[in-house]
Amino acid sequence: MAGNLVSPLELGQRLNKLPVLSSRQLGWNGILVEQCQCSSTSSFEMELPAISSHWLNLSLGRPAPLIQKRDDRLHESIVQKGDSIFVPAGQPSYWRRHEGNICCPLHICLKPELIEQVAEASEIDTGRINLVNCFGKQDLQLHHVAMLLLAELQLGGIMGRLYVESLTQVLVIHLLRHYSEIAQVITSENRSLTRTQLQQAIDYIHTHLNRDLSLAELASVINISPTYFASLFKQATGISPYQYVIRQRVERARVMLTKTNLAIADIALQVGFSSQSHLTQHFKRFTGMTPKQVR
Repeated sequence: MAGNLVSPLELGQRLNKLPVLSSRQLGWNGILVEQCQCSSTSSFEMELPAISSHWLNLSLGRPAPLIQKRDDRLHESIVQKGDSIFVPAGQPSYWRRHEGNICCPLHICLKPELIEQVAEASEIDTGRINLVNCFGKQDLQLHHVAMLLLAELQLGGIMGRLYVESLTQVLVIHLLRHYSEIAQVITSENRSLTRTQLQQAIDYIHTHLNRDLSLAELASVINISPTYFASLFKQATGISPYQYVIRQRVERARVMLTKTNLAIADIALQVGFSSQSHLTQHFKRFTGMTPKQVR
């Protein structure tokens, strides 16, 4: 069956939508985010073969009537700005649009393996995962996460892999909760990081603050899955790995501002921020002051 599936790249070619922005060159793990150019006003009718990835489409343009064929029935909806369309991997789809409508979509493709990894970490039987088709749905939480991913794409991945992986995990968990037929999500409350494991992870973060850390890298320190690590780390500390890393970078920068004469731009790079403005943004959020004011 895998041989009959089209890739996200082939999907874009079949839709005849050129991406204005794409995360292909950013190396994001398991997720592809692309902002496409506004389509022409001509009508279209197409039947898409099954896709190898889960496909999430969010409208960023004007309201437009769109018809989807599902279970041999036609479903028509006025797709509003912010509405989501979700087509699970392995499902073909049929679409028809009338002439005179413009849609500027945001495409998000998720690899099925990523969904399975998150499900396993949440102790969900992967054999019971059955993501369902969704057409023209207003989902504020999903839209919020998608817009954060789009903003990071527009910034060229300035916040780093850990930030994107955290957003991706939130998105996947949301899809499992609201776009699947899983009757009951089983979570384990009696598992946690040992004191030694937590300290090992924290020591590694402090030692490698200047690096573009990822969940996989941090999880490998204590030999557990990235998704499982993120969940247990937050359970142990009250904040996500990404939030913890940012706080530690801000704190180290604060110390360096008061104890060294290094330029603020150099301090930013040494503690893991991509630029002085990136440091200033987070520094002010946590301390209420700018690095210049502290110095």
